Amino acid sequence: MPGFFFSHSNVTELNGKEDCKLAEGKAHKKKQKAFGADLKSYLRCMVPHIESGIKTSNSRNVMLSAEEVTQWSQSLEKLLASQSGQGVFWEFLKSEFSEENIEFWLACEDYKKTKSDHLHGKAERIYKEFVQSDAIKQINIDYQMREATAKKAQDPTHTSFDEAQKTVYILMERDSYPRFLKSKSYLNLLNQLQTN
Repeated sequence: MPGFFFSHSNVTELNGKEDCKLAEGKAHKKKQKAFGADLKSYLRCMVPHIESGIKTSNSRNVMLSAEEVTQWSQSLEKLLASQSGQGVFWEFLKSEFSEENIEFWLACEDYKKTKSDHLHGKAERIYKEFVQSDAIKQINIDYQMREATAKKAQDPTHTSFDEAQKTVYILMERDSYPRFLKSKSYLNLLNQLQTN
């Protein structure tokens, strides 16, 4: 029976591949830990001192209360109506590698408020980032909707992305949102606020 002989370089190459697999496994564990750390630091920023409220970008004090966080569980609409809710939900979607959904939805909300002379540039950016078939943050829509949205984006109006946005909203509402409500990130935040 013939034996197998490996030169020193082949053994090193095999060891390199094993090391690579080990490194990938460690990197995956680090990503999980990093997400937990990211979420904790995000929540600390969102809830630095619950009694003193949260500074928003317009310098008003906004109190993140257990009541507000409880309202997030009433509907996805109420969750997305809250800037803090958007942030916590984005972190959750990021943990599921689906943050493109909320990013697209928010981009569409911003797009609707755009002045008419800026529509073309924003439509092109949204299309390239989220809709085209090789987009970096491609959203999950079918071929027909992708094609219809592409046509609408070429001659943009304020409603060019409405159908795609509605589809992504329904996807989040039926899929990600129920999991978010059962997630540790949401339940821990709610529990922390209720105990305070």
